[in-house]
Formats: sequence, C-alpha cells, structure tokens
Amino acid sequence: MSTDGFLRNRENFCYRHPDRQSFVLCQRCLRTICPECQTQAAVGVICPECLRDQQKAQSPAQVKAERRAARPYAVAVRDTRPLATYAIIGITTAAYILTLIPGFGGILQNQLVFLAPLMYPELSGVFQPWRLLTVTIVHAGFWHVGLNMLALWMIGRSLEPLLGRWRFVTLYLLSALGGSVAVALLAFTTPVVGASGAIFGLFGALLVIGRHIGANITGIIVVLGINLVIGFIPGNNVAWQAHVGGLVTGALVAFIFTRTRSAARRWLQIALLVAVGVGLLALLFVPPVFYF
Repeated sequence: MSTDGFLRNRENFCYRHPDRQSFVLCQRCLRTICPECQTQAAVGVICPECLRDQQKAQSPAQVKAERRAARPYAVAVRDTRPLATYAIIGITTAAYILTLIPGFGGILQNQLVFLAPLMYPELSGVFQPWRLLTVTIVHAGFWHVGLNMLALWMIGRSLEPLLGRWRFVTLYLLSALGGSVAVALLAFTTPVVGASGAIFGLFGALLVIGRHIGANITGIIVVLGINLVIGFIPGNNVAWQAHVGGLVTGALVAFIFTRTRSAARRWLQIALLVAVGVGLLALLFVPPVFYF
C-alpha cells in the first residue's frame, strides 16, 4: 500500500507520465522514467530528451556507423559439401558400368581412351582432342576405378571445401590435361586409361596448399612417394608419365591459387589458369618434332 508521502513525491513517478509509477532513473539527468520512456544506452537507460541531446552531439561518422550497425544484413551460408567430388565420382562410375556392356562397352572405351597419335590428323588421319580429358572416366578394371575413386573421395572432401567447387573442377581438369600431355611427350604410342593423372594433380595441390597454410604434410608426402614409386616398378603397367604430369600441373595450379587469393586478384588468377591450359596445349606441338 502506498503512503500519502510516497504519492506526493513526484520523483516516484515518470516525469513524462505522472500517473505511472517507476523506480528507474535516467542515467544522464537522473529523472524517473517509465518503461515506455526508457532507451537502452551503453551506460544504462536514458530518457527521450537525453537521447535527443546525445544524437545532436554525434559526429557524422558516428551517425553513419550507428546506422550501419542497425542495418539488417543477410548472411550467406557457404555450402561446403563436396558436390563436385561426388559428381565426378558418379560420372566416372557410370562410365565404367557402361563399358561393361557387351559390344557397346568396348566401342565406348575405344572412343574415350587416350592415344597420342589420335591428336595428329597428319599422322593418324583423325583429330580427337576430347580424349585428353575423357581418359579420366575409363578404367581398366574394378580395382583400378575403385582405388582412383576412393582417393578422389578422400582428397576431395578436404580440398574442395578449401578451394570452392569451380576451382576444384578447374584443378581436376587441368591436372588431367597435364597427365595426358606428359604421356604424349614421354610415351607417344602408349594407350592410357584412368583418372590417375588428375588424382596425382590433387595430391600435388594438397601438398602445396597444406604447406601454404602450415599444415602437417608429412603423411601426404609419404603416400605420394609410395604411389610414385609404384608407378616406376616394371610390370605394373602403370602410366607414370601421367602421374608426373598431373602432379606437376596440380602443384602449379595450387601455387596460383595460393598467390591470387584476394578478390582484387581474381582476374589475374583466371588469366594465369588460362595460361596454364594454353601452355599445356602448346606442348602438344613438341611430339611431331621427334615422332614424325
């Protein structure tokens, strides 16, 4: 119950709404204010008059910063799922299944395998440049495609979220191209199948990017070294040329990525990647000097 003395004391009521009882004071002028008149400030609550005086005293920069802070922002959530990795695995697996169909499978594989002389119409009478990349989706057997796709799955889950989908796909395709070009330079008449060149490109990129961000790359070096050595063992029928070509190309592409990360260097990054692709294609003019 309120006493007569309490009711007569105007400090127990909001100075703007005398009929509203309150015990909260403005932190600047110390007048009593009701909840409707309270504005939260850094030092507590203040009354409308003190808020107005404070806003008048603000500099233009402070007003701009306050408006910016109050503005709602839409936060873009980046999808980090390795969808490109899954798509490549799906396409490669589907192509392998198609090659198992009697009759049709053999014809399909013959149209996709990489054979360097088929790049030169003056030598073979045909020009089939798609084989430079389609070599990645045909394989010699279940274990061949299985191990390659397992490696792609393991590396892609870590590497694709770091690079983004389109950079990852660019890395994969340029590495595949680098592997095919290396075969054309070092094993001109050898037919090649498999995604090993592209996979080694991912290994090379993981090595460079891991080194750049300060990660422990010892395990990557060990696995990479073992796979490279296996390729040089006689009798394994492994195209080590594709491995080396893909590895070098992947490392180069990753180096470009690490040196052109900022948005201001985006066009430089694109130009350098195009230069890598053009440079690899230019190397295809070298075999005619030695083999024709």
